[in-house]
Amino acid sequence: MITIFTQSELVPDLRQMIASEPRLDELVAVADLLDQKPDPSGYHLIVRQKSGIVQLVDWYNVLPPYLLPEEIEMNANNLLGLVFARLGNYEKAYTYLHDNQVLLNDIDIINCLQNGIPVDASRLTSNFKPFEEYRFCHNSAILHHYAASEHSFDADKTRYFYREAMNSAPNGEYYAFTARQYAIFLTDLGELLQAEHLLDDAIKTALSDDAVPELKTVLCGVWMKKLVVPYDVDLLETLKTTLGEVLQHYQKQERRVEEALLLVDAAQVANYAESFSEALGYITRAVDILRKEEMPELLAQAQYRRGILLYTWAKNDNPQFFKGALESFQEALKVFTRDETPDVFADIQQYLGVIYAEIPDEVKKKSIWAGISSSSFQQALNYFNRDEHPYEYAMVCNNYANALTKYPEAKHSDNLEKALFYYAEALNIRTAADWPLERAVTLLNFVETGWYLNLEGNGSSRAHFEQMLAYAQEAEQLTNDPAIIQEAQQQLKKLEELRVALEQEA
Repeated sequence: MITIFTQSELVPDLRQMIASEPRLDELVAVADLLDQKPDPSGYHLIVRQKSGIVQLVDWYNVLPPYLLPEEIEMNANNLLGLVFARLGNYEKAYTYLHDNQVLLNDIDIINCLQNGIPVDASRLTSNFKPFEEYRFCHNSAILHHYAASEHSFDADKTRYFYREAMNSAPNGEYYAFTARQYAIFLTDLGELLQAEHLLDDAIKTALSDDAVPELKTVLCGVWMKKLVVPYDVDLLETLKTTLGEVLQHYQKQERRVEEALLLVDAAQVANYAESFSEALGYITRAVDILRKEEMPELLAQAQYRRGILLYTWAKNDNPQFFKGALESFQEALKVFTRDETPDVFADIQQYLGVIYAEIPDEVKKKSIWAGISSSSFQQALNYFNRDEHPYEYAMVCNNYANALTKYPEAKHSDNLEKALFYYAEALNIRTAADWPLERAVTLLNFVETGWYLNLEGNGSSRAHFEQMLAYAQEAEQLTNDPAIIQEAQQQLKKLEELRVALEQEA
């Protein structure tokens, strides 16, 4: 719903303009500024007797972050052109704006931004008045950030225009508006510390209560990218508190979709903090909201996150949650298909590979699940290959090898030998220099599987023993993780006992 806020004496005239288009009044309301406070949404406009049509700062993020002129001449063509543009009917908007080339150019650029069409920044002009100079720099940054082609993207030029826009911002609110977009740009480039400092500064300068939660939302995104294993407990607590503040703000504004997306983030933070029941509550609320709001793509994303959460919980000695994880992943696959989103499809397949291998079920069905599990891993490896996705390739190989050790015995294949092959594949990628923790995990997985071979009498040779010993010793030295060190020491103790037994036999 588009709402035009105006002075009481202008309400009848504006309603008459809206009524000139059939049924437009069903989509556009005219409200008295004194009766209702405008929300900071791009779907709302203000019309004043003297200043004409004014664009609100769009803290609701409903339109591309492109700024229109500070004041637009009030007439029926300009107003209806802006209204139809906000309704997404650009053909009608262009018709009404054909005599206003400046505004027509701006509206066409917004149309391009919404549809992912590259825009040449040379289309922007400025009359060098203070707001127009700020608007020129801000919009130049936006076009270089969001509308550059693959070959024309220039990070340094984008930074320059963002900084110039902030330097020329007419007040703290516009400074914060530009800073938010610049922080998103810096975050995408991985410049997290600079983005964090910028947002902290913008929060102090923002003039409205609506600006601060939006800045904090981006700040939470920066903090989430900073999280690495082992997770910083203080940072997790700060994230949890800040997300809670913003959630309350969205709930008060009844911004249900934004609330759901933030609940997904809150679930992930709670998952990192191992507060699994809390995380499940958040993600379940997000799924319910997105289903009611009929947002299939976002719902699939939430189901994907819910699947990961339940999978994590199941792996922490709660195998009963594998079924819920399986159901969530299957729902997500309705949107994340092999053709449309091959990376997410492959990631889900590797989770399914683990689930099918470990889900509790009667023995006679285990062979069926093993076949499906193996097929899922192969689909994941079809995308996560060694050359283009080495980290993911190693992860899938490690998980596939783990799954192979859990498959029932097969008459025509040796699952344990196959598992050792995939562990070796993972170790070729997971070098000590690049991924020491992941390498230590795979080394110990290899050693554990080696014992099963020995118990069958298929790997008790001196060479195999020496390999297991070397792997356990390396794992002990690779990381400071206490669980890894403890497991490595236990393996070394068992290997020492085996060494004594082998020497006695000799």
